[in-house]
Amino acid sequence: TELAQIWAGVLKLDRVGRHDHFFELGGHSLLAVTLITRIRQHFEVEVSLTQLFATPRLSDQAQVVSSAVRSHLPAIELTDRTVALPLSFAQQRLWFLAQMDGVSQAYHIPLGLQLEGELNQAALIKALDRIVARHEALRTCFVSVGEQPSQCIREAEVGFALTHHDLRSLPSAQREEAVERLIEDEAQAPFNLEQGPLIRGRLIAVSKQEHVLLLTMHHIVSDGWSIGVLTRELSALYGAYVQEGAVEEEPLPALAIQYADYAAWQRKWLAGELLQGQIDYWKRTLSGAPTLLELPLDHARPALQDHRGGQVGLTLSTVLSERLKGMSQRHGSTLFMTLLAAWGALLSRLSQQDEVVIGTPVANRLRAELEPMIGFFVNTLALRLDLGGNPSVAELLERAKQHTLQAQEHQDLPFEQVVELVKPPRSLSHTPLFQVMFTWQNQGADELALPGLKVMPQMAAYDIAKFDLDISMGEVDGQISGIVGYATALFERKTIERFVGYFTQLLEGMVQADESAPQTAISKLGILPEQERYQILEEWNSTQAHYPQDKCIHALFEEQVVKNPQAVAVVYEEQRLTYGELNTQANRLAHYLREVGVKPEDLVGLCMERSIDLIVGILGILKAGGAYVPLDPKVPQERLTHILNDSDPILVLTQEHLRNKIPSRYQVFCSDSGKDILQKYTSENVPPAYLPNQLAYVIYTSGSTGKPKGALLTHHNVVRLFYSTEEKFQFGSGDIWTLFHSYAFDFSVWEIFGALLYGARLVVVPYLISRSPKQFFELLIKEKVTVLNQTPSAFQQLINLNSSQGSACLTSLRYIILGGEALNVLALTPWWEIYQSNEPMIINMYGITETTVHVTYRLIEKHTQDLTSVGRPLKDLRVYILDRHGEPVPVGVEGELYIGGAGVARGYLNRPELTAERFVEDRFSNEPGARLYKTGDLARY
Repeated sequence: TELAQIWAGVLKLDRVGRHDHFFELGGHSLLAVTLITRIRQHFEVEVSLTQLFATPRLSDQAQVVSSAVRSHLPAIELTDRTVALPLSFAQQRLWFLAQMDGVSQAYHIPLGLQLEGELNQAALIKALDRIVARHEALRTCFVSVGEQPSQCIREAEVGFALTHHDLRSLPSAQREEAVERLIEDEAQAPFNLEQGPLIRGRLIAVSKQEHVLLLTMHHIVSDGWSIGVLTRELSALYGAYVQEGAVEEEPLPALAIQYADYAAWQRKWLAGELLQGQIDYWKRTLSGAPTLLELPLDHARPALQDHRGGQVGLTLSTVLSERLKGMSQRHGSTLFMTLLAAWGALLSRLSQQDEVVIGTPVANRLRAELEPMIGFFVNTLALRLDLGGNPSVAELLERAKQHTLQAQEHQDLPFEQVVELVKPPRSLSHTPLFQVMFTWQNQGADELALPGLKVMPQMAAYDIAKFDLDISMGEVDGQISGIVGYATALFERKTIERFVGYFTQLLEGMVQADESAPQTAISKLGILPEQERYQILEEWNSTQAHYPQDKCIHALFEEQVVKNPQAVAVVYEEQRLTYGELNTQANRLAHYLREVGVKPEDLVGLCMERSIDLIVGILGILKAGGAYVPLDPKVPQERLTHILNDSDPILVLTQEHLRNKIPSRYQVFCSDSGKDILQKYTSENVPPAYLPNQLAYVIYTSGSTGKPKGALLTHHNVVRLFYSTEEKFQFGSGDIWTLFHSYAFDFSVWEIFGALLYGARLVVVPYLISRSPKQFFELLIKEKVTVLNQTPSAFQQLINLNSSQGSACLTSLRYIILGGEALNVLALTPWWEIYQSNEPMIINMYGITETTVHVTYRLIEKHTQDLTSVGRPLKDLRVYILDRHGEPVPVGVEGELYIGGAGVARGYLNRPELTAERFVEDRFSNEPGARLYKTGDLARY
């Protein structure tokens, strides 16, 4: 019976009723803490939060109380006011922070009220003066005694610092502007912690029947609970003082203790075994926790934390709110715990971190005598949520519940001391331990009731962000709503609006899964709203292209031969071949290869120095129906041996001086010593006996992640590449290309066929010249090269050479195509200083061997601001950025790059297990049998 009366009082019910289940009555964390406080006060025993949540029924709880141990918390006694008064732990930390420029204003607590009706100014002033007299905290300032701050309490008669503004004589429009200006000034005007006062206000007379009351407190003497205390006391005192004959009566009971008494008591009782237990818990819990939540930011984090902020509203539907309450009850949880679990899951998805640390405030008024006081009692808990192991919805809710209960049972240790214990790496750019706050407002709002006045909130134009993100939620009239505050130095408003959408979507998914399949992994719940998911998966990947489906690479080359057989096709030093001559030599080689047994998709090794014979060899192999396997003689013999053993070519084309690099067991044909042999073969085109979906070449990867792997690329892959880039580039027969890169590097495919499929000229760069930036620079000028393909690091050397000349030297260039490495756009600055216009065009292209050279296209212009983007996918390629569980990540979130479409290689030679690992089923495509290539590269939309 006694316990039921405590329940009824805490829940503000006339009686508990026939339901005796805590969660059925809307139980949550704050109610639980209040229940424990009342149980301690009434029964003088200690009951833990874990026990309370484990016994939500009244009858079971009564048995726990009956057997509980007696409370050993000492009483709060009045402290000696003649000695230096210590600050509470929370005050001391905030005092330290307030010494830094610009930080103190982040801890202002503004309150604005619009008053309509007949205001009794005398009663209002007296009520405010009385509140200041009642609460020593509001008369406290902070002075240094030696190197330590101390509380200095001014006399009770000091009164409330209220400034009056009379705007009644101003025109209406000017009055509105003046009110807005005064609201902003009041909220942002600094406090002097040494001199005080640390509570102040302004009374603005807008008209005879309209006033605006602005109240501002510094957080070092107040907190969120205190606002409720102030509101209740102002209502009671003003109501009493406006009544005739009741002016001299004290309508409020006297306070038993003051904040200074609490601060002294806190420092005494939090010691010994109790203190050590708290210390051990927080050390153990936060050891090794991530110190920075790596959320996707719109702007680089400033070196010094910027406290400017913005806000975005969040409202859940009544239906979703009810379903969330039902889910919470089923799991013996609270709405706070459920929403915390979802918020943590979202942060994990956005940051791609398995663990997240979230701050949450607790009232920290664990004794009944603290409840009616104004002061800085609130403590902050650092909740470490573990989302590792891909938990189910049920598992995640249980983890959040246990984390919350354990943290709240150890809430006595001030956050300031937790920080000192854990000793996270300190940075002025962000808050320690956590950068995201989650607050559950589970107290009913205290409305100010002033007789004869209509009171409405007056929103203050005061946007402050103490954290990167600060979400505050609560339930009003059965509907969950809240506000997400954010640091404007880090985020744009539209990004936070997307975050709110993700959060809502995740909550919908959680309740749906809990109602139908509670063991569903949280990672499988989509967070993208339908429109954004469609945009990412469909709109941004609508890249279909039309190109010849029935032609091979060499067939397109042969078309150029017919168009202009006398045009120079390939140049090496002083040697030149026209398209007709090149075709003739390639045909003779092809007929030879056919005769010695090369059939469609047979692998033919190609081990040659850079030369015209190299180009003849590539075309001859393709015309014969084979696929060439590059064996660059400049690479270590070990690599050559591995490629030969793995590919086991039917024949190797080489040169006489390289024959010793090829083991004797392989059939070899030397292009130089065998020229006479080829002369007996016809120069006519080889009759086709192959299909575009058959192999064109096998290029081996670097082997940086294991043994080199042979990627299988088809004619179709390459033909698509050039047709998909036609609208980006206006390549033509007048262009001059270079073969700068090793033909064992897939960039060479772009260089060779970029020239030959457009009727252009290909300049084969001698090996020694390719290693000498100066000689290559001179070659570019001599040959009047128009299309240059380079890695960014190689191009940087050309920039340096050109800059040393002091004028534009590479005037023939039309395109500079960069790839193979990450591009630092800032490194191009010296180039732009000489080449003032966007001619030649600089293109950044990302790609990998398994996706046919290039995947994305990005035009880099002189004033390009984005330093990291690689651009958009080429036609007939689809690009997805997925998380570790294969789900599409939101815009701005880092994930792994997957590529699908017609450019993706067939797989790896002789490596079915790697094919399964890297080439995965494409579940986002409607095309039967479509696959994605998992690149291993990180990217963002």
